[in-house]
Amino acid sequence: MERETAYAKINLALHVRRRRADGYHDIETVFAFCEDGDVIEAEASDTLSLTIEGPFGRGLETEDNLILRAARAVGATAALRLSKNLPVASGVGGGSADAAAALRLLGTADPAIAAQLGSDVPACLGSTTARGEGRGETLLPVEPVTGTPILLVNPRIPLSTARVFAAWDGIDRGRLGDWRAGRNDLEAPARALVPEIAAILDWLNAQPGVTLARMSGSGATCFALFESEAQRDRAVAAVPAEWWHMSSRLR
Repeated sequence: MERETAYAKINLALHVRRRRADGYHDIETVFAFCEDGDVIEAEASDTLSLTIEGPFGRGLETEDNLILRAARAVGATAALRLSKNLPVASGVGGGSADAAAALRLLGTADPAIAAQLGSDVPACLGSTTARGEGRGETLLPVEPVTGTPILLVNPRIPLSTARVFAAWDGIDRGRLGDWRAGRNDLEAPARALVPEIAAILDWLNAQPGVTLARMSGSGATCFALFESEAQRDRAVAAVPAEWWHMSSRLR
C-alpha cells in the first residue's frame, strides 16, 4: 500500500485585491505548508473507490469528493483511503491538499490538472512555500520557512469560504510585499461570522515566543509561529480543551 500526506496549508498573509467578473477574486498570498495533515493510502484496484476515516471524515464520502475528482481527472483506478485529521471548511486547504496528495499518489504533477480542481490545488501539489497570485493558481518562489515551529488552532466551527468572501467589504488595501508585514483581508469578515476567531488570536498572541499570529485562508483556523519548539510545546499544553489544535513545523 502506498501513502501520501496531504500537508496542511496556511496563508502567511492574504491580500484580496478585487472581485472579478467570473465570480472569483484576485488575491496575493504566501502559501506555506505544515509537515502534518491528512493521509491518503492507495491499493491497486480495477475500480475507483474511496473510504474515509478519522475525526473529521463524517459526510465526506460523496461522488463529488475532490480526491475522486482528482483520480477521474487522470483516468486512474485505485482503492483509496483517507484519514481525515484536519477540520473541514477550516482555512487550511483540507480538500485542496487531499486532491493534490491524490494526484501525487497517482503519479501526476501537472499543475494544469491541479488548477482545474481548485484555486489552491496547484500550491498544494508542490506543498512548498510560494507566493500565489491571480486566483492563487499563479505561483512564484519565495524564501522558504522550513523548520519553523507552528501551532494551529480552530474553534471547531466550520466556515464557508464563499460566505467569507461574500462578506468582504471590497476595499483594496494594497499590494502584498513582505508577508511578515502583511495581513489577512478575510480576517474581519470571518470574525464577524465566527467571533471565536478573535478569542483564539488574542490567546495565541499572548503566548511566549510567538513571532506571528494570524488567521489562515478564510478561517476559522488561526496559527502562530514560534521562536522555538519548546515555546510552542508549552503553548500546546495550555490550549483550551474546546478548541482543536495541531502542533507541527513548516516544510
